[in-house]
Amino acid sequence: MKINPFNHNPVNPYKRQEAKVEQAELQKQKKADKVEISAEAKEMQSLNKLQEGRQERIDQLKAAVENGTYKPDANKTAENLLKFYRQS
Repeated sequence: MKINPFNHNPVNPYKRQEAKVEQAELQKQKKADKVEISAEAKEMQSLNKLQEGRQERIDQLKAAVENGTYKPDANKTAENLLKFYRQS
């Protein structure tokens, strides 16, 4: 039996595989990660700056308690507790 070269397309299976790999790489390059920071997250970041000031005050109070120089005002504490529970 003789095979004629008419309508005979040379097929190289390795070229198909190369094309698939190249196409997959192009798709990976097209996809890009994006990060968007919401307004709430930005606000939380700014609150961090406020916490630094609070942390300084906390450190001062801790040092005063450890030294024994911290003297809280009992009447003021009681007044603030009453205000808090009356609002709730």
